[in-house]
Amino acid sequence: MTDIKSIKQYTHVQRIYRELGELGKTTQDPLSVDELSAFDQLHYHGTDALDVAMALLGADTGQRWLEIGSGLGGPARYIAAYGGVHVTALELQREQHEVARALTGRCGLEDRVEHVCGDFMQFDRPPGSFDAIVSWLALYHIPQRARLLEKCHRLLKPFGRFYTEDLTARGDIDEVQRALLERDLYAITLPQITEYRRDLENAGFEVELCQSMSSDWAEFVRVRQARFRSDRARHLRVHGEAVVNALSEYYAAVNRHFQSGKLGGLRLCASKLEAAA
Repeated sequence: MTDIKSIKQYTHVQRIYRELGELGKTTQDPLSVDELSAFDQLHYHGTDALDVAMALLGADTGQRWLEIGSGLGGPARYIAAYGGVHVTALELQREQHEVARALTGRCGLEDRVEHVCGDFMQFDRPPGSFDAIVSWLALYHIPQRARLLEKCHRLLKPFGRFYTEDLTARGDIDEVQRALLERDLYAITLPQITEYRRDLENAGFEVELCQSMSSDWAEFVRVRQARFRSDRARHLRVHGEAVVNALSEYYAAVNRHFQSGKLGGLRLCASKLEAAA
């Protein structure tokens, strides 16, 4: 089995500091959430996707949310700043966690964003600890899907909310394609959309929204790759050849998988029923 660090987007995470340097920021300068938002959102459509989630979930001051797979902390900081929510940002990869925690401190959001480094399957909080659990492009990395969703159900308060934007399969995927998806995207669990919905319902959730994002994201990654390629000279100047080559390979692989018609995605919002089914 491959490792999550086989995903080339997750290498060279210090590159965010070079982007901040382009804005004239030193490694010690205070930062705002808006200054970071162009660089710390590793999912599709950046903060627009976060605005959708906050509207659907009804983000409000005093709520406690858990984000699974928080990356560089961009979504957690944005939700805390604009939704008034306290976010526990759980990230498996130590390097991303450390960068995220440093950036949150420079934004002055330590009181609203708690960074935790660890595996969600080992994460331990009392039942009913969170008003909402959210995740962007992370759950497909996690095996033991039934246990994952049962744990989400347990950690939520009664009628708590669950929101994810995640990758899915489109049609049948053969063994060769699955091996490539695992290598390029660390795609461990790729159910089709109908299966994804059924898994939530079996875990005790009422699904309120289950929307295919496949065509939308296929266009997003196509444009992303084209823009990155056209700006290659700029990226080489800022980041150097190793970083640019890694990201070029990653963007090309993701685009190739989406354009094949086998990889898709969804936006799903659900509520916890009082007891698991």
